[in-house]
Amino acid sequence: MLTFANAKINLGLFLTEKRADGYHNLQTVFYPIKINDVVELVDAEETSMLIKGIDIPGDATDNICFKAFKTLQQDFNLPHQQIVLLKNIPVGAGLGGGSSDAAFLVKLTNQKFKLGLTDEQMEAYVRPLGADCAFFIKNKPTFAFAKGDEFEEVAIDLSAYYLVLVKPPVHVSTAEAYSKVNVKLPSNSLKDLIHLPLQDWQAHIFNDFEPSVFAKYPQIDEIKTQLYQAGAKFALMSGSGSSVFAIFEKEVQLTELEKDNLVFYDI
Repeated sequence: MLTFANAKINLGLFLTEKRADGYHNLQTVFYPIKINDVVELVDAEETSMLIKGIDIPGDATDNICFKAFKTLQQDFNLPHQQIVLLKNIPVGAGLGGGSSDAAFLVKLTNQKFKLGLTDEQMEAYVRPLGADCAFFIKNKPTFAFAKGDEFEEVAIDLSAYYLVLVKPPVHVSTAEAYSKVNVKLPSNSLKDLIHLPLQDWQAHIFNDFEPSVFAKYPQIDEIKTQLYQAGAKFALMSGSGSSVFAIFEKEVQLTELEKDNLVFYDI
């Protein structure tokens, strides 16, 4: 049995406060997009994990998919499975691919073994694995706050637009990105700003990681500039980078950007 684990983009990201526990409070809007990994469960003689596609550094048993399944296996006495992950979502791109894989693995396990877990129970299983993991359980446009793990649904629908994502050959370390940011309370909540007309987003909706990430990786800044030059109505780096998404009113072909970057159309 298999499932398709999709990526997300951040429609704005405000870092509002450094917490006493070392994390940051933030505001963001998670929006699901159509770039997918494939997660499969196969009956096996021992529990293991096989990763195909894009290379993921480290041992497969350190993957959060494997950790999520082992927790469920222990709690529900599940039979051995081989977890097969076909990785298509770029790594180190601010797209939440690993978090999505873990969340969809939990949903797949719940379905295959008829565990009867509610969305809230599945969220509780994946929440310790990463701040954005729980978002992928319901997988709907969501305003996220606190550490990025408290949610309110938002009525945002970009299906009338043409979305493109550009991933340069750069890996941005999340820890490094956080170490360089300036934290400030926004004058207006992103929860309200996201309902502005799209033509007003560029003046009001930002990603607080961009200044420090662009300073170290100016090619990401250049991608954003080129997307606006190509006619984007809004463009922004997703998460802590390195990918940049753009919202267009009609289909485009970004031939120049394709030369040095991965370009995903109609996401």
